[in-house]
Amino acid sequence: FLSFTCSVTNKKPAQASITKVKQFEGSTSFVRRTQWMLEQLRQVNGIDPNRDSPEFDLLFENAFDQWVASTASEKCTFFQVLHHTCQRYLTDKKPEFINCQSKIMGGNSILHSAADSVTSAVQKASQALNERGERLGRAEEKTEELKNSAQQFAETAHKV
Repeated sequence: FLSFTCSVTNKKPAQASITKVKQFEGSTSFVRRTQWMLEQLRQVNGIDPNRDSPEFDLLFENAFDQWVASTASEKCTFFQVLHHTCQRYLTDKKPEFINCQSKIMGGNSILHSAADSVTSAVQKASQALNERGERLGRAEEKTEELKNSAQQFAETAHKV
């Protein structure tokens, strides 16, 4: 089972990536197969705009990758999120969407709101994780300072 994600960091400027993951039968976890930065995406090929099929191709700067979504509907949703993400986060070269159904390129406000909500939640979680990491780093520094102070005290006490 292959799945895919489009994620955005909370760094400034934001960095978006596309990750292809695989879930093995009988497992609940996913294994990352490949990952590209959104800026590397050059073309999204829906293969046939007149047929609901789960197959599609992504052309990156230095790679071509064939994909199969679980369903045609999942492919459509991924294309809509990907298109919205490209419009929002890419300022220079935006990828070309070819052989895609016209509904993918339309402005689905519900999808855009959902994508914005997911992006916001990811950014908040990432920020909380970064803040926790900073606190842990400060705690480690303080622990090291206390250790050094204790060693100096022990050496001084031993001399006396």
